[in-house]
Amino acid sequence: MTPKLRILLIDDHPLFREGIKTIIMRNIRYEVVGEAGTAEQGLKMARELKPDLILVDLSLPDQSGIDLIRDIHHFSPKIRMMVVSMHSKIDYIVKAFQCGAAGYLVKESASEMLMQGIDYVLKGDYYMDPSISHLVVKKLASVSSKNAVANTSGYDALTLREQEVLVMLAEGLSSKQIADKLFISPKTAENHRSSIMRKLGLHNAIDLARYAARIGLIDIDLWKA
Repeated sequence: MTPKLRILLIDDHPLFREGIKTIIMRNIRYEVVGEAGTAEQGLKMARELKPDLILVDLSLPDQSGIDLIRDIHHFSPKIRMMVVSMHSKIDYIVKAFQCGAAGYLVKESASEMLMQGIDYVLKGDYYMDPSISHLVVKKLASVSSKNAVANTSGYDALTLREQEVLVMLAEGLSSKQIADKLFISPKTAENHRSSIMRKLGLHNAIDLARYAARIGLIDIDLWKA
């Protein structure tokens, strides 16, 4: 009997991990050998279990998923990794592949495209979510690197979690609503907000929304309305 290919899940949302595991376990060729909710746990399990594939979220509570991918790739380049994230910005995609990822899937597509992505990556190929691949090509073709740097001034100084919170704040969500969405405390959400405002030199919600619209995180008409 051919040994099953072993998969490790790293995501801080238990319900999402459970859904992903259910999809994977329908295929007799694969098995989920471990689950981690933090980068620290994920790195430890990757070293101990040496799985064939790791599915990694980018927004982890203790470290960027991109940094985790880099760390895992450094000690074991043979482990294949695929990002499964809510983020679809080109910055994240490019950095993830540069650091060692072999696939990128948006969470909204997971129920339909997960197994296709896993199959591609474990065969040694690269995989890009079809829903964002054309956007990546369009972005690369239409925006010069000089303009990209100018438009996102200060943005790269934010952590991935802060970037995630920035979008939610710009869309008008309260600290409590953000906390509920991210499974964190309102106090932590408020701390993220304060850090974002300080790093970007912003003073109020209107400044924040204008900034987010200017660099393309939200539709400019949202804050005008």
